[in-house]
This record gives sequence, structure tokens and C-alpha cells, in this order.
Amino acid sequence: MELSLTQRDQQVIWHPYTQHKNMVPPIPVSKAEGALLFDEKGNSYIDAISSWWVNIHGHAHPYIAEKIYEQAKKLEHVIFTGFTHEPAVQLAERLLNILPGNFSKIFYSDNGSTAVEVAIKMAIQFWKNEAAVGRRLSVVRKKILAFKNSYHGDTFGAMSVSERSIFTFPFNEYLFEVVFIDTPSAENIEELTKIINTHGNEIACFIYEPLLQAAGGMLMYEAKYLDKLLDELKKKNIICIADEVMTGFYRTGKFFASGYLQNKPDIICLSKGLTGGTMALGVTAASQKIFDAFISDDKSKTFFHGHSFTANPIACAASLASLDLTEKEDCFNQVKNIENQNNNFAAHLTSHISHLTIKNVRSLGTILAFEIISGNDSYLNSISASITKQALQKGIYIRPLGNTVYILPPYCITDNQLSTVYSFLLDIIMTNEK
Repeated sequence: MELSLTQRDQQVIWHPYTQHKNMVPPIPVSKAEGALLFDEKGNSYIDAISSWWVNIHGHAHPYIAEKIYEQAKKLEHVIFTGFTHEPAVQLAERLLNILPGNFSKIFYSDNGSTAVEVAIKMAIQFWKNEAAVGRRLSVVRKKILAFKNSYHGDTFGAMSVSERSIFTFPFNEYLFEVVFIDTPSAENIEELTKIINTHGNEIACFIYEPLLQAAGGMLMYEAKYLDKLLDELKKKNIICIADEVMTGFYRTGKFFASGYLQNKPDIICLSKGLTGGTMALGVTAASQKIFDAFISDDKSKTFFHGHSFTANPIACAASLASLDLTEKEDCFNQVKNIENQNNNFAAHLTSHISHLTIKNVRSLGTILAFEIISGNDSYLNSISASITKQALQKGIYIRPLGNTVYILPPYCITDNQLSTVYSFLLDIIMTNEK
């Protein structure tokens, strides 16, 4: 008897973030279009979380597919040490023109975690290189500052600058030390300022997810207090690294979340929506100040980092195509439509739903989130699997972070599809209330 694709998968595949004992069999997706995924039987599912937050223009977008095809016929890949190519240079030129800050160089890698690894290594080596050329540094800065509840990826450097949690627990003793502080607010900004004034000369860099801590539970905080914190950090010449892997390309309502801020980062990390969700690609953009610290006759000051698929031409072509779409007025209008509908739905939940059922209803740009009050606030809360199962039965795909329910749809989602998602969210809230 011939095995189904799901059965074959279960024999050979180890899935990410999946406990395989008693796991729900994976759904075989045969094709996708717009905001919809289709299984082998033709059933459709609204992709309400953009396939792990990457797909911004919809699946199988013909324009991006065409540009990928055109590039694949010309140059699929070439080593990026000693060679260059048009898609990489053009993408860097375009990004430098739109990034929120004074950036001068683009470093390519493979994904969000590696983009963060690159940023951390740049910041650490910056201070090593500065000390080596006699910049009169009283101490080589080594401390790294990050937020509590942060998540920056699964590689070791990215895990190190992430909050110690269920994601990092098996590896905690192998991670380098980081100073974690609360996200800034009216209540703690003075305390945070004192910490920076006291220890600023020891801190090499500060890494942050601007305005939204995604994997930490879609936690949102105010731009004005982050601005005040960044102002103090910059007074101490601390390198500021914005992790915009998730928040870039209109996710928060602006092209980049840093666009809400007066103070801009020295280094910025991008991935996910960078290619429209079609290819793996990471970007770390650095200011001229950072780059200059690596220019020397001393070869030991070289930035010794790279990936086999650095600046892959096909991935760069996909990013250029995605940028073409993102910069169109239609895309901005789609974002604003989702933002307005999310705000209206959030207001409805806040005013009509019992505070004993859900809490902390919030929205930012295309992101809507709230907590179901059921058991502990935890990524391991079993209600997540239950809600995902119920959603699939209704033709919707969402994947709560424990009891944190959220949606983050592709911008092409229709009003009817969004209404279907909202109706389902109301259903699970009412079910939980009973």
C-alpha cells in the first residue's frame, strides 16, 4: 500500500518547535495562493500568521516568481568573496536608501538568527579593533545589554542575547553573559537611565526589538520611552542594534519600526519579509563608523564571518521584487486597511468581552494579540494546540504562543477572509468563557 505524504513525512522528518510524541500529523500542503494554503484534498486554510511571519505579499506571487525564474536562468549562485553581482549590489543600494538611519554598508547572511550573529560580532569586534589602534579606551567594552522577554534567534549568539526561557533552557550554561533590563516605561525610565549612566562605559552594545517583542508573546511597548533610553545609550557611545527581522517592511504600520523613533540604530538586522517570504536571506546593515573600525593594514582586524550562500543572487532577486511590491501605494493601503480593522476589532473586544475571559488586548500595525485566561501565561500552555486544531477545522491557520493568541496576516488578505478570522477568534473566546 502506498504511503501518504504525511506518513512519509513522519518516517523521515524532524520538525521545528515540535514535540513528536503524540504530535498531530502534519497537513500536506500542495499549493498556495494569496492568503490561502491548500492541502492535497483541496481544502483551503487562511494563513493568518503569514507562515511564521515571513509572507507579506501572499503566497506564490507571480511577480516575485517571475523575477526568481529570470535570475535562476542567468546566475544561481557564486562565492561572494572576490566576486559580486548585480542583484546584491542593487538590493544594497535600495536598502541603504530606505533604512531608518545613517547606514553605509550591507552584510548578507542567511536568516534572522545569522543576521543577529553578524551584528553581535560586529559590535564586539568594533571595540576590540578600537582598543588595538590606541583609542585611549580605559577598558575594552564587553558587556551586552538586552531586554527581558527578548528573543533574537536560535543560534548560540542569538540565544545568548535572548531572555533565558524554555527556548534556551538546555543551553543556558553555554551562553555568554548578558545584562537584561525591562522594556522602558514611564515607571522605570529613570531607573534604566541610572543603570546606563553607571555602567555605560563597560557596555559594548544594546540589542532590541523595537516596539514589539514577538516570540516573547507579542509584547508591545511605547516608542517615546524607547527613544529616551536610546538617547541615554548614545550619550555613552553604546552601539545600538535594532532587530527588525520581524518588524520590518510595514509589519508595525511603518516601513520599519525604527521609523517611530527619533534615535536610530547603528546596526539593523533584517530577514523574514525581506524576500516576501519566498527565500532565505538575512541582512545586517552597519553605519560608516562601525565599518571604519575594520579597515586596517592589520589583517587581524578583518571581519572573519561569512556563509556559503552569502548574497545568493536568486534570494536577492526575490528581495528586489518584494521591494517593488512593498513600495507600491497598494501595499501601503492594504497595511492600513488591516491596521484599521485590527484596531476596530481590538476596541470591540475591550468593550464587549469579559475581563475574566481574555486580557491585554493590543494591536500594532498588522498585528493583533491578546491572552486567553486559561492556566498559566506560558509558551507551554496546552490551549495553543487546542486553538490551532479548532482553527484548522474552520479553514484557518493560527499558532498561538501558549495562551497568547495573535494574528499577523499577509497584506493581501481580503476583508472576507479577515472577517472569517475575527469570527473564529470571537468563537474561541466565547467557548472559553463558558
